[in-house]
Amino acid sequence: MNDQQLVFSNSLYLLVYGGAMVFSLIACIYLLCRRSNAIAPEVTPPLRLRRWVAAFFVIMLLSHLWWYVLVEYDLFGDSFTGLIVAATLDCMVLIPLIMGMLQAMLQDRRRPLWPFLLATLPVAALFAMIAFRHDLALVPWVQGYFMLMTVVMFIYMAFAVRQYSLWLRDNYADLEHKEVWQSFMVLAICLLVLSFYIYSSSGMTYEYVVQVFDYLFVVILLWRVETLQTLQTQESNDDTDDTTIPANLRLLLEQHCEGGQLYLRQDITLNELSKAIGTNRYYLSQYFKRQETTYNAYINGLRIQHFVRLYQEAVATNSPFTAQQLAQESGFRSYSTFAVAFKQRMGQTVMLWMHNAEK
Repeated sequence: MNDQQLVFSNSLYLLVYGGAMVFSLIACIYLLCRRSNAIAPEVTPPLRLRRWVAAFFVIMLLSHLWWYVLVEYDLFGDSFTGLIVAATLDCMVLIPLIMGMLQAMLQDRRRPLWPFLLATLPVAALFAMIAFRHDLALVPWVQGYFMLMTVVMFIYMAFAVRQYSLWLRDNYADLEHKEVWQSFMVLAICLLVLSFYIYSSSGMTYEYVVQVFDYLFVVILLWRVETLQTLQTQESNDDTDDTTIPANLRLLLEQHCEGGQLYLRQDITLNELSKAIGTNRYYLSQYFKRQETTYNAYINGLRIQHFVRLYQEAVATNSPFTAQQLAQESGFRSYSTFAVAFKQRMGQTVMLWMHNAEK
């Protein structure tokens, strides 16, 4: 490569590198300053998650800065030590921030972050030994430990997301904009970037791929923040002092929820229903568990029954209708949510059921 090509290559890389910094800064300012969503205006995202992701974008910006200063300017007298210090800073800060973001997506309860802070200490110790000995012999130990952390993080998030999903089904009638299976995609991308960062060698291809990952990461996190609905904190399970367990919960549900058609209210929560029938949300939750069902399944079952009645009435009177219209009148926020719930309840798709019902 001649001098002119080298200058062009370096200039292009600095443009991409600096662009990633600017992109992170703009995304951070957007999350902190904008009061409404651009991606999903109908969704109100959790403020805590916005702040965590904004902090992550700040660290992404600072990471680019300390890599450039420590490695390019030989701040410690040699590029090797600067590289090790920069890598240590990345692992010590980015891993806890990633787990903080992922945990902020789970709104059932606060989960401790300190175990992940402690988990980064061995990485810092190994990097310190590598810098002190000026030897890469310990790098496989860093890679092996990182692999162990990757497995533990996946297992932890799988368990936490399962707990969160069960909590949603026990407390909410509608799950749209609440589910967090996408968190696994965020986690997978995080770990893919870190793995590539840990296991790959240097070179311009490596550098460009890392920057492309950074751009992609910003876009995915912005999408995840703006499409996750914030949830009100439910009352504690200890709020049972002034409320007794009604012996006729089944009758109360039939009278108020089914007879009063409370299930037609979009996104009615377990807490709201328990107040409407004059009981405590904890007792009502326990009632559904004894029935071996969930609050979500109970409400959606009533809505589907309502849909069937509306369909039969429309057919009997030759009234024009669409499945989407009837689903909305039955309390479903979206047709896609209704279609999934209908198939789970009836064992067949809406269109197939309607086709068979016409025979």
